[in-house]
Parts: sequence; C-alpha cells; structure tokens
Amino acid sequence: MRIIQLQTKVSRDKWENLYSLRTQMKAAITKAVSSDGIRPDLITVGEMFACPYETACFPAYAEEEGGPAWRFLSELAAECEVCLSAGSVPEIAEGHIYNTAYVFDRDGRQLARHRKMHLFDIDVKGGQHFRESDTLTAGREVTVFDTDFGRVGLCICFDCRFPELIRLMVLEGARLILVPAAFNTTTGPAHWEVMFRSRAVDNQCFMVGTSVARDETASYHAWGHSLTVSPWGTILSEMDASEAAAVIDIDLSETDRIRGELPLLSARREDVYQLRMSHEK
Repeated sequence: MRIIQLQTKVSRDKWENLYSLRTQMKAAITKAVSSDGIRPDLITVGEMFACPYETACFPAYAEEEGGPAWRFLSELAAECEVCLSAGSVPEIAEGHIYNTAYVFDRDGRQLARHRKMHLFDIDVKGGQHFRESDTLTAGREVTVFDTDFGRVGLCICFDCRFPELIRLMVLEGARLILVPAAFNTTTGPAHWEVMFRSRAVDNQCFMVGTSVARDETASYHAWGHSLTVSPWGTILSEMDASEAAAVIDIDLSETDRIRGELPLLSARREDVYQLRMSHEK
C-alpha cells in the first residue's frame, strides 16, 4: 500500500487550515501519481492540524461529529478517492470537549473515531508545561478498524507512550498503527524516534507517526519529524520540522513474515500473564 504523510502548518484560522489541507492533498497525490502512476491508499495528517495547540482554543474551535469541519474532511476523502486519517480536531459532545481523530474511507464514510485516551498533562523542569485536562475530557475506547488494505489501529500522540494500548490494538488484529501527533521540542528530541521504533519492534507492526509542522512564532513548538517505522524497527521515512509531504510504500504482509521469523507475539506466556480490556473478566 502507499501512504502519504502530510506535515502541515497550523494557522489560527480553522478554515485556512482546512483549505490548505485540500490544496496539499491534491498536490501530493498528483505528484505521486505522475511519478509512477500509483495512487495513494492512505493520507495521514497531524494532531490538531486545524486548531492552535493551546488549551483555550480547544473549546472555541470544537464542533460536533458531523459538523462543518467533519463534513469538509469526509467530502475531501471522497473527492480525492483516498482513505484519510484526518489528524485530530476538537470535538464537543454532551458538554465535553475531546481531542478526536476521525478516519474516512475512499467514499467519505467514517471508518473510525478515536478520542484521545491519555491527556497530555506534563511539567518538565526547565522544559515543557502543558495540561490538556484543563479543557479536555479523556476518551475510553481502544480503536481498531478495518480498511480495504488491512486492519488498522488508531491513537493520538501521548496515547502512544502507553505500550499496553498499542499491544491491545495489535491483539485485536492491527498490523498498522496510525498516530496523529504533536510532540514538542522538549520531548521530541528525547523520545519521539525511540518510542516509535520500540512500539514497532515490540508489536511487530508498522507505526506511522504524523506531526504538524513547527512554527517558531506559535506558543507551542511542535517537534515535527513525521516518520514511518517498519515491524523490524527500521525507519522508512522521517521528515525534518518544516511543512512537507512524504510518500511511503509498505507491504503489510511484512508483519506476518517477521512475526513468523521472530515469534514474539505467539511466544507470550499467557499461562503466566495476560493483558485484557477492563470490561473483560
């Protein structure tokens, strides 16, 4: 399958960001097709790609599922005939604000919705301070969904730091994990690459982390460096911090080959330890 990662700039104008995404998607698809005639199967975008990453902005920019931004993204996927992992946006539901990732199929139908489960509340001495919980509510669902190219897992940025969540998605059949993200310039240099490579190696799956581009004039400085990692832990593609697009071709059957050669998942000692959903007995 072919993936295009779009690392986009974020302005303070929601619709400027959405229209810019449409322009960049079409340009990236045209460029990819003109090079070898192969259309992308999947396009991925970063966390809060249409909203400044500031807690005060989340309620102000939030829309209900099915709202104007949702409809724009659904129509964009259908217009471009591509599966769109549409980063994340602020969602309002029953009086709560969520950091929510939507995925749409080639016809614009919603395939998945993931509400960020682990909120980004950190205070690094001499570095980053941020509290998503000041305005956001945490989600509760492990998100795995089927596509015409395979089973996929979905989480958002800080979620990926929790290995249990990635393992649960893999145990549900995911061979590809999508992670819209916005690591910052404190945590990014230290943990971004090693985290994605670790999750890929431990779970023998493809990991796709898509960030927004860095804006030095913004209050929050994203690390960027969108990357794709193979089930062997090899970095297949990595950007720098600027706005850019990357085209990556992968073969999801590689997960089966590597799991056969190095049987980590099948060799787990479930007679000694098990990982279960909280609602399972």
